[in-house]
Amino acid sequence: MDPITLFALANGAVSAVKAGCKLYKDIKSAAGDVKDVLKDLDSQFNNAHKDKPPTVEQRNQYVQERNRVVELNKKANAEEHTGVYQEIGEHLGAYYDNFYKCMAIFAEEERRAKTEIYTGDASLGKRALQRVLMKKQLEQMSTELRELMVYQSPPELGALYTEVEAMMKQMGKEQETLISRQMQAQARQEARKAARMKRLTEEAIIGIIILILLLSTGYMFMWVAWDRQQKYPQYGNGIFPVNPNHKEEKYIYIGR
Repeated sequence: MDPITLFALANGAVSAVKAGCKLYKDIKSAAGDVKDVLKDLDSQFNNAHKDKPPTVEQRNQYVQERNRVVELNKKANAEEHTGVYQEIGEHLGAYYDNFYKCMAIFAEEERRAKTEIYTGDASLGKRALQRVLMKKQLEQMSTELRELMVYQSPPELGALYTEVEAMMKQMGKEQETLISRQMQAQARQEARKAARMKRLTEEAIIGIIILILLLSTGYMFMWVAWDRQQKYPQYGNGIFPVNPNHKEEKYIYIGR
């Protein structure tokens, strides 16, 4: 598990929660008699442009705001805010899920930094700084979520935040144990793999050395035979009869 990926997922979940809270508040505020809300918008628009006619852009913004209020009122009457409420809970759970995974990884990396020799590319200082910065950013996200949902949103969203936070705290403790075990098992597997690769590399090097020695020896014999033929051509190619007087000739090969 990559903490940077988990951090990005947590950040995306926070953005989704913020957008959901805004939509939920807008729907709740538009619930009820939409006529009063539209009447108030009309009054504000007319008072703002009593002395000077509105521009095309200003009128378009006014029309868009009226349409938005009408649409929100429809959603409120259709109880679509219930679906938004559920979506906020899901995004909030996704945030805390990735939050506690990141914290578990950070804790395990800090433990390993004290007991194991680090062999990665990035320096220890850089990795430690990265952990500190990401932890602070995640904690800041949690603070922002709490402020938004408890103090700046309808009461039911504050209750949702409290319930999800309590549930995810317990799940976070369980995840920390499981992730720690998983990372330790992965580290052992990687160590075994590295040892196996080292052994195979050493065996391959030994095999190559032996092959080079055999080829060198064969080449040396061939060179000796060739050199003998060059210096002593009277001996021919090195094949001599064992018994020249015998009818059935036998030969001995003494090298080329």
